[in-house]
Amino acid sequence: MLQEYFSAFIQLVAGFGFAGLIIILSVIFGRRAKLRNPSHIPYECGNVPEGDGAPAFFSIKYYMVAILFLVFDLEVIFLYPWALGFKDIVVNNGAAFASMTIFIAVLMVAYLYAWAKGVIVWHRNPAPRR
Repeated sequence: MLQEYFSAFIQLVAGFGFAGLIIILSVIFGRRAKLRNPSHIPYECGNVPEGDGAPAFFSIKYYMVAILFLVFDLEVIFLYPWALGFKDIVVNNGAAFASMTIFIAVLMVAYLYAWAKGVIVWHRNPAPRR
């Protein structure tokens, strides 16, 4: 019975071993700041902070692209197994084909809506300079 879990055990050992190796190598080869007093500056992922600490504002385009990426990336997760068994699904179960067709149609409507709103168009004509 333990032979069934041997490959999982090997993966765990390899994962923890790689993580430990990376930590050890970063301690050995990592640079240390000589003139840094940790009690006087805030902790910021090990980096010396720069600027006044005000949050940087990003354009909404970045967030829209991220959301669209998630939506259409998740679409692939559902479409891939369906595409692998396409012949069996269509022959044996017409309802599964219909439901996936509706799923694709809803995603196509979402894609066309995003396209019509100009979310997918990254560059627009800039305003004329004076």
